[in-house]
Amino acid sequence: MNVAAGPAPRPAPLPGLRLAKRHFNALDLSRVIAAFFVLFWHYQHFFVPPVGYGFHVNRAAMIPLYHPLRWLFDYGHMAVQYFWAVSGFVFAHVYFADSTAMQRFWLARVARLWPLHLLTLVLVAGLQALYSHINGTAFIYHEQDWKHFLLSIPLAHYWGWQHNQSFNGPSWSLSTEILAYAAFWVLLPAMRRAPLLVSLPVAVIVLRLFFLGWPDEPVLTCIGYFFMGVAVYAAALRGWLPVPVLLGSAVACVAAAWIATTRYHAEDATILAGTFAVLFATLAIDLADKRDLLAFGRQWGEASYGIYLWHFPMQVALVLLIDATLGSRAIAQQPAFLIFFLVASVAAGFASHRWIERPAQKAVLRWAGRWSGKAARA
Repeated sequence: MNVAAGPAPRPAPLPGLRLAKRHFNALDLSRVIAAFFVLFWHYQHFFVPPVGYGFHVNRAAMIPLYHPLRWLFDYGHMAVQYFWAVSGFVFAHVYFADSTAMQRFWLARVARLWPLHLLTLVLVAGLQALYSHINGTAFIYHEQDWKHFLLSIPLAHYWGWQHNQSFNGPSWSLSTEILAYAAFWVLLPAMRRAPLLVSLPVAVIVLRLFFLGWPDEPVLTCIGYFFMGVAVYAAALRGWLPVPVLLGSAVACVAAAWIATTRYHAEDATILAGTFAVLFATLAIDLADKRDLLAFGRQWGEASYGIYLWHFPMQVALVLLIDATLGSRAIAQQPAFLIFFLVASVAAGFASHRWIERPAQKAVLRWAGRWSGKAARA
């Protein structure tokens, strides 16, 4: 009797390149919290009328619950830098010790990122076409042409060739992160031999170029934060970051952020220090959680990508509906509407991961497996 062979076992991890803790649950939970913070920053879009770039929203006067939640409405966009730093840490954890990483890296990225990205790209293109037909201009992101659409397909729309953000605007941060992925993939063999010696200089040099004001600052920022996250993982591999050190580092970063903002009014330095204060504190929680009490964070973290990519298409659709039925966006000034938008965006993230992202990811991997099998037989 013929017995079908099961999937080939995953090779054992390369020695010394993976921390003993398999899942960083607090870190996963922090990803969905960061995505949630971005929603507050983008809530002001509801109050932008059909105009070109440069319209200023008086957030204090128009946004509900602004005063008790002022920090979120004014600084929620800083969560993007945190995403980049977490990505660097997670990629080091996943790929440093994986001997097959160089072969499967890009297939895994395509399967995870592109299906939802392409779906929301096409959806936003249709919604923006309708909005422009009605109002004579696009909503928030005005570069709605073929050049930016074609650049958006491979996530190359924020590599320096763009005029501004376009289509599903928040995806600009994914575009810059693709370049960080490419640098990580190229440097992975060298980082396996000397994780900290390679990753830390890359982070320091790129962030230094950013602070010097070199062109393509978003790309430099992303790569710098990403490799700083890799360097944190490399330091943890050396045993240099036990819980007390992580907590002390978090406090030191908070102090540095306070000095940077109060004495020097240096926003970029404040964001950098604040980002890693949060990262160090979150890692301390993870390492202290010996019994995996935060295991639920793993599932919550999976929703962060959907929350991030779905909230802007939802905004465009809601604005079209409100303009057509009510003729005024005053409803967005009600706390109940703010809560509705937040809850709906989070629900969309969870639903997207379960019914769109995971099935699409599995389908891409199955298709790639069949294709590689046919190629091998040929």
